[in-house]
Amino acid sequence: MTHTICFEQLFDTFIWDVFTLLSRCADTKDVFFCRWYWQKEKRDAYVTFMKKNYPPGFTYEDFGPLFTAEFFDANQWADIFSASGAKYIVLTSKHHEGFTLWGSKYSWAWNSVDVGPRRDIVAELASSIRNRTTLHFGLYHSLFEWFNPLFLDDAASMFMKNQFPYHKTLPELYEIVNKYHPEILWSDGDGDAPDTYWNSTGFLAWLYNDSPVRDKIVTNDRWGAGTICKHGGYYTCADRYNPGHLLSHKWENCMTIDKQSWGYRRNAQFSDYLTIEELIKELVETVSCGGNLLVNVGPTHDGRIPVIFEERLRQMGTWLAINEDGIFNTKPWRAQNDSCTHGIWYTFKPNEDIVYAIFFNWPTSGTLMLGEPRGVLGKTKYVSGKPLGSSNPTQFCYAKKAKSKHPQQMGIQSLQYGYGSRMGH
Repeated sequence: MTHTICFEQLFDTFIWDVFTLLSRCADTKDVFFCRWYWQKEKRDAYVTFMKKNYPPGFTYEDFGPLFTAEFFDANQWADIFSASGAKYIVLTSKHHEGFTLWGSKYSWAWNSVDVGPRRDIVAELASSIRNRTTLHFGLYHSLFEWFNPLFLDDAASMFMKNQFPYHKTLPELYEIVNKYHPEILWSDGDGDAPDTYWNSTGFLAWLYNDSPVRDKIVTNDRWGAGTICKHGGYYTCADRYNPGHLLSHKWENCMTIDKQSWGYRRNAQFSDYLTIEELIKELVETVSCGGNLLVNVGPTHDGRIPVIFEERLRQMGTWLAINEDGIFNTKPWRAQNDSCTHGIWYTFKPNEDIVYAIFFNWPTSGTLMLGEPRGVLGKTKYVSGKPLGSSNPTQFCYAKKAKSKHPQQMGIQSLQYGYGSRMGH
């Protein structure tokens, strides 16, 4: 059984908050995997940085007290996410290094209540989201942990042992579902272990049939080695996945505003961030092909959303306020992009017989050529302009005067076409 409550909405924000700790690990790219690169792979840039900037014997656990979150304001975060036009958010409750953003009974002395902020981040944000916005609240959770001794011992046994899932992963999953009632559960990090090791089917059976969120929960496809892009309420397939064509199953494009990292980077350059035009293009292409856009923002260790992330989210909200009809509650059309003019993407509202053509470069001629819409004499209606004849009657190219409420809005416009009894308005 799967639900679609959140996945008709098409845009949300993804917060990897636990990795605010890592902005201090190394002034290099990919701070998201800092601990792995430093302690496991021992990459020179990370090892050198730690030796140069931290005292001898400094461990990853010593970062815990530095994760202070003194400026974390859940109400402010909720207001920013609401202003972005997003319909749901997903908060990282725990990533691969095991630090939980709630006071988990199964992560003693390595959680945000016992160490660092001494606050239940999950509870605070869930409350603000639900009390101040109409967004759906979701949680990300990593199945495995890089350096947990139980997991390492299980892995050494080729997963013939299953100490870690039964003493750590599964109790945490039941805990966050029962305590916080997420509407999206974003699983990740199988550690190369099969779903049978994680008892994923057993947990999911409880989640969909007996849990307090059984009537509304949505899950992804990362529940064990080999399940990604094959099983799940929606597919993620890979990070930054954007196939550029229609898939037969609901999917998600999980991507970052910072082109280089999933976590906040102190040394990021302005050019490292996606422009609003690039971000909107990613959204439109994703939605046209039947996907959702999962936009990552990386807060700081003291609990702030950096202003460039806030700006991008608010810019997205401004664009969606004008063009939301062509994004939300739409379906993929018979053609995802145009055959006549490059860079035009289509979305569709079948119940209203409206097709939206969304493009990114305003025509200097003032005329937009569309190759996919095909008119029916006496039935086709247009907002403006008229169909142009073609030598091949099965391949029409239409010209339409570019028209929008706000033609200056970031150079990106949407046009509406309708088919059947109602073709446009």
